[in-house]
Amino acid sequence: MKEGPDIARIGSLIGDPARANILTALMSGKALTASELAGEAGVTLQTASSHLSKLEDARLIFQRKQGRHRYYTLADDDVGSLLEAMMGFAAKRGLLRTRTGPADEALRKARICYDHLAGELGVSLYNGLAAGGHLEVSGENITLSESGNRLMAGFGIDLTALKTGRRPLCKSCLDWSERRTHLAGALGSALLDRFYDLGWARRAKNSRVIEFSREGEAALAETFCARQAGL
Repeated sequence: MKEGPDIARIGSLIGDPARANILTALMSGKALTASELAGEAGVTLQTASSHLSKLEDARLIFQRKQGRHRYYTLADDDVGSLLEAMMGFAAKRGLLRTRTGPADEALRKARICYDHLAGELGVSLYNGLAAGGHLEVSGENITLSESGNRLMAGFGIDLTALKTGRRPLCKSCLDWSERRTHLAGALGSALLDRFYDLGWARRAKNSRVIEFSREGEAALAETFCARQAGL
């Protein structure tokens, strides 16, 4: 291909095992140092720095400086969506890493995907909203219905602020473990933050796992009719 978007470059950047591990680690939504990412990738700090430079040049990651420290995050929501979609594609083709134990089950139940809820509970939330008529779905296009607007406003979500932002309000994201859609976009992020604020869930330390309390999981089902989707 002589003209057009350089997908070969993107593929080679993401396809390197060390860089793939770095990007996967940043899917947690946390800003991590080069040393932390070197540990995630299983390479030396010098090698990690080289990988980070290449990823930054391609605008896949973003470097933040705070005092003498430098932190790295995914560049934006598009990168997170791309990575999650690739994970879903790999899962469909049976290209899975060896399961390492109970943590994987927790990861499959509920995890953070950049800044929104993924896993079994994320898919159930999306399905519940759609089944309840709160989301209007047309292929990959998702909009919040009138009842959805009322539901979110009553749940304490500031839709006016979200709708004036640059991010799409609702966005579909393919879930790699469930192989179905979960809710991304500004609303997906705001909902997860609200779950934290209400004490329904919390982030597990040094992990992408999101741990819902028994009461939080029940409240999730009750509030968003997620039990219709199998909660």
